[in-house]
Amino acid sequence: MNIDELREFIFKASVATYAGGGKEEDNPERQGFKELVYTDGDWNYRDSYTGFFRARGMEVIRHKNIPVWTASYGGGMITGKENMAKATHIFLKKAMLAKDPEKYSARGPHHFTDGNYEYSYTQDGGIEEFNGYEEICLKGEPVFFHRIIGGTIIHN
Repeated sequence: MNIDELREFIFKASVATYAGGGKEEDNPERQGFKELVYTDGDWNYRDSYTGFFRARGMEVIRHKNIPVWTASYGGGMITGKENMAKATHIFLKKAMLAKDPEKYSARGPHHFTDGNYEYSYTQDGGIEEFNGYEEICLKGEPVFFHRIIGGTIIHN
């Protein structure tokens, strides 16, 4: 597996699925989860998550049907801010689409603003092993967060 190809595929998949308004699978592999799938040649991406105000999910990338990369994420609306969820998720998608395809990010750009909304993402590590934290603020007050951890998989 080529790391540069993986990086490029992660970007394409993220733009084509949740952030880009991709269609949810009619028959998800995991009961009670929503799943978004993107395939390009030998590469396959599946994002599987459950919840809304607070959600947990996992992204898995396979190359030639073998899992090669995964990321787990969880978090959501700050308690008491659930009434802002719809607008916050719309903004989250905008932020995720604003990331630079030349720089690896498991989520969005390091910083993005639109009106009164502000998105920030910090990440330690790279595509092979990373953890990150994203936060959305409205008028300077946190309303949403996610923690992310992931990296490549090495089989024996």
